[in-house]
Amino acid sequence: AAVIAPWNFPLAILTGMSAAALVTGNAVILKPAEQTPVIAAELVKIYREAGVPAGVVNYLPGYGEEAGAALVTHPDVHIIAFTGSRAVGLRILQEAVQVRGHQRHIKQVITEMGGKNAVIVDDDADLDEAVAGVVTSAFGYAGQKCSAASRAIVLERIYDAFLERLVEASRSLIIGPAWEPLTYVGPVIEEEAQRRILNYIEKGHSEGRPVLVHEPPARVKDLGGYYVPVAIFADVPPTAVLACEEIFGPVLSVIRAKDFDEALHIANDIDYKLTGGIFSRSPARIERARKEFRVGNFYINRKITGSLVGRQPFGGLGLSGTGFQAGGPDYLKQYVDTRVITENTLRRGFADDAAGGRS
Repeated sequence: AAVIAPWNFPLAILTGMSAAALVTGNAVILKPAEQTPVIAAELVKIYREAGVPAGVVNYLPGYGEEAGAALVTHPDVHIIAFTGSRAVGLRILQEAVQVRGHQRHIKQVITEMGGKNAVIVDDDADLDEAVAGVVTSAFGYAGQKCSAASRAIVLERIYDAFLERLVEASRSLIIGPAWEPLTYVGPVIEEEAQRRILNYIEKGHSEGRPVLVHEPPARVKDLGGYYVPVAIFADVPPTAVLACEEIFGPVLSVIRAKDFDEALHIANDIDYKLTGGIFSRSPARIERARKEFRVGNFYINRKITGSLVGRQPFGGLGLSGTGFQAGGPDYLKQYVDTRVITENTLRRGFADDAAGGRS
C-alpha cells in the first residue's frame, strides 16, 4: 500500500492511513508531504520500535511529482491512500486505472480531496453560538483544514446582525507565532500558500464587500513566518471564485439567502461535499437539513471541524473524495480483497490426509 499524506496533520492522518494498511496485512510505503518529512520519520521509528518487521513499513520522503508519481504508477502497488488537493487526487485516479508492466490487478484508490464547506445560519439561530461556531470553524489553524468553514450562508432576516457580531469577534483574534499561548491564528505553511491566499484576498475585493481584513501585527514580520490576514467578505455571490474554490486559509465568504430553500440550494450547489453545518432552533429545518444537506460530515449547532475517530468517521461526497469514511467501521475493508468461498458439505466418506503424504 502506498500512503501519500498531507502536511496539515502530518502525524494524525499519516498514522490513520498507514495503521489501517498494516492491520489488514499490507506492507506500507509512507510518502509524507515534502513540507513535513521529519514527523513521518519519527512515526516509522515508532512502528519499528513497536515490533513491525523490517521491510513492512518503508519510508520514502520526496516531492509529490517525483516520489508520489512513482508510487502511483508502479505495477507492484495495489492500494493508494491519498489525502491532499483535488487536482492531485484526480490525477492519481486517472493514473491508477492504467495497467502497467507485469501488473495483474486494478489498484484500489482511497482519496480525500478537500472541501468548500458551508455553515447555514437560520433566522432563528442563537447568534452567540453561531458566531462562535463559524469563527472557530473558519479561522482555527489559520483555515488550513479540509474541514474548515469557508462559506457562511445567512438568512436575510438576521444577516446584518450576524455579520456585525461575526466581524467584531473575528477582529479580536490574535495573529502571531504558534508558540505564544494567546495566538489564535498562526502563520500558514509556506510562501506559496501565503501568496495564494493573498491573491484570493485581493480577488475578494472585486467579488464581495470586504468587511474585515485583519492584518498581522507589524512585530511578526521580523519572525520569518508566512503570515496572512484574517479576511471576511460579505455579499459574495454563490458562484464567485471566492465562494467556489478551496482557499486553505483564513478567508470567509458570507452569502445572503432570502429563505431556507435558497440557503440549502447554495450549500449544495458546489463540487465539494465534505463538511457542513447548520445553526437553527427549528426542529423541522434541522430535520430537513439532515436529509438534504449533501455532505459526508454534517454538524448541527456546533463547529464543523474536529471530528473524532470512532465517533465521527471522516470523509466526503462529490469531488471531496472516494471510499468509505476514515475511522469508520467500513474503512478497513478498502485495504483487503474480499472473497466468497462455498463448499458442499455433504461428503461421501473422508480421505486420510496423513496417507500418501497429503498435507
